[in-house]
Formats: sequence, structure tokens, C-alpha cells
Amino acid sequence: MFKLFKQDKLALGIVLGLLLPVIGFFLFYVCMFMPRHTSFAEYLLIFKNNKNMIPKVASVCLILNGFIFYFYTQSRRDLTTKGIFLVTMLYAVAILLLKIL
Repeated sequence: MFKLFKQDKLALGIVLGLLLPVIGFFLFYVCMFMPRHTSFAEYLLIFKNNKNMIPKVASVCLILNGFIFYFYTQSRRDLTTKGIFLVTMLYAVAILLLKIL
């Protein structure tokens, strides 16, 4: 399993870049809403109904991409780093569009 993360492939970077914000979304729920005894379904409704919350939560979710980007940059896995950067920039453009709309 850990051998997978030692590879230097663009596809690995894209997959990591797509999955880590989703994990960050769940971690945000666990840290911020679960202590208030809010169910995940209620969290999704709050998230859906509050349009101002979407860019803020998405920005927080991208923090994990920053950490993994730093790790792969330090270990000189440039193709994986490019994939993570590509997906992070796509998320950033989407966040900017959501803020504008």
C-alpha cells in the first residue's frame, strides 16, 4: 500500500489532489459540527443552504493539498507534485467562481 505513495506519477497526483479535499470536508464536519451533535445529513443541508459557507469550507479543505504538495516537493517527486498542483488550481478557480456568483 505504501509503495503506491512512493511512485512519481501524474495520475497519482491527480487522484491525491481530488481525494484529499473530500477527506478535508469530512474532517471539517468532525471538528466543527460533530461536537455540536449535528448529523451529517444536517451538515449537508446547512452547507447546501448557506452559499457563503461553500468557498470558506472549500478553502479549508485545500489545506490538506498544501501539506501533501509540500511532502512530495521535498521528496523530489515532481510528476506527482504537478498533478496535485493542477487539481489544486482547478479547485481554486472553482472557489473564485463561487465567490463571484
